[in-house]
Amino acid sequence: MPFECFQCGECCSYLGDVHTIREEYGDYKFLVHNNYTGENTPVTIDPDKHDLFDDKSIFEKLPHTCPFFRHQPGTEKAWCTVHLTRPEICRDYGCWRLLILDHRGNRVGRIQNARTLISDNTSLVNLWESCVEEHREPDDKKWEDAMMRILRNAGYSVRR
Repeated sequence: MPFECFQCGECCSYLGDVHTIREEYGDYKFLVHNNYTGENTPVTIDPDKHDLFDDKSIFEKLPHTCPFFRHQPGTEKAWCTVHLTRPEICRDYGCWRLLILDHRGNRVGRIQNARTLISDNTSLVNLWESCVEEHREPDDKKWEDAMMRILRNAGYSVRR
């Protein structure tokens, strides 16, 4: 299954430490600077997100968030307001290698590219620590298949 974004916003919550606005040109156009790579990328706020971008209240809760990240009021959905012109690093990002869902279909964890589990679910963390983490298969495809078997046998659903 291909990557599907759930718009949780975890990916952008600390990108304010990476991306800063170098210049504001007006008419919702900016030059964004990547503080790690030194790259500058011209971006434009997506036309349908001008009002969303104008609301700066997110910085009260998430002061280190990307300067172009916003939450949709009244929802749990998060939005990149420069999605159409976002920097290459953002285009390349996928937030999981394997997505782990409970029996109700709720996301309970994800395994990232470095074979690292990200989860607050105690049962899943215990499973990972007791058997999954010990699996040392060097071949990525075989490792993913083994992880999927272990997780499914424990009652989880897994998406690639």
